[in-house]
Amino acid sequence: MTGLKVCIVGSGNWGSVIAKIVGHNVKGSNRFDPNVNMWVFEETVNGKKLSEIINTEHENVKYLPGHKLPKNVVAVPDVTEAVKGAKVLVFVIPHQFIGRTCEQIKPHITPGTIGISLIKGIDAGPEGLKLISDIIREKLEIDVSVLMGANIASEVAEEKFCETTIGAKEANGILFKELLQTPNFRITVVQDSETVELCGALKNIVAVGAGFCDGLGFGDNTKAAVIRLGLMEMVAFAKMFCKSPVSSTTFLESCGVADLITTCYGGRNRKVAEAFVRTKKSIAELEEEMLNGQKLQGPQTSTEVYKILEKQGIANKFPLFSAVYMICYKGKEVQKFISCLQNHPEHM
Repeated sequence: MTGLKVCIVGSGNWGSVIAKIVGHNVKGSNRFDPNVNMWVFEETVNGKKLSEIINTEHENVKYLPGHKLPKNVVAVPDVTEAVKGAKVLVFVIPHQFIGRTCEQIKPHITPGTIGISLIKGIDAGPEGLKLISDIIREKLEIDVSVLMGANIASEVAEEKFCETTIGAKEANGILFKELLQTPNFRITVVQDSETVELCGALKNIVAVGAGFCDGLGFGDNTKAAVIRLGLMEMVAFAKMFCKSPVSSTTFLESCGVADLITTCYGGRNRKVAEAFVRTKKSIAELEEEMLNGQKLQGPQTSTEVYKILEKQGIANKFPLFSAVYMICYKGKEVQKFISCLQNHPEHM
């Protein structure tokens, strides 16, 4: 019996780290095919195609320089070719591209295929909240799990110890744990996948708030307040909008409080938000200047969340989420951010 073929849909910073893990893990497994396809959005780097560089030098020199990828990871620039024959799809692309990508690969999906989304973001659909896993599920008609956690990509690549959370049905959770766990990348599987996924998206908004604090010169006490109040808004949002019951203990997993802390102290959302205050440049300009082609998720997610809250007439109940959106896109003075903490409903 041949093993399950794995395709990694995406090859940015985090996608390349996951490719490194998956490439090593499938070699020693009889459950998975030993060759892994990785879809690479084709770019030219130093006059050469990125996919060719990866396939000859076994390194993603643009998004994960200094780390060798296993030789059994093959870069494929055509997404429809990359997914052919795959039974396990690992989605790790910026969330704004997921709909279009799913439409391209739909004709090549075979029955019994499963997916896992590592994408941190949400969509404000006409009916309200739409999770990225919902989009994949609907467009591809497959079962989709999620992986979210305190996982700054460079540290995972360097094999520094960290934890992560998979939200999945039991059998698929076991399979994905086998595919993705390493001695220094420890996985807990929970069934509350909606909450796991929402944590991954919402914490990026809070991280933008933390970056504002740093840019304004406030200290660790203020940042701790941002983290706590942000967590309270995350819990309230999940309880309001999740279709299945929300377990409070999920917020104590890596996807919850741990990811929130690490993103508010490290990570690109915090860094760009600090520069936003100090340079007075727009989010779009800073993304272009600072991120080497990567996409910023926090401000974009704040837009989707604000749409959902405004439609329900409850934006005032989420002052931190709302302030991040208004400051990033509507010209609200960043100095006013602190008033959303002072006058938070938690303090009333």
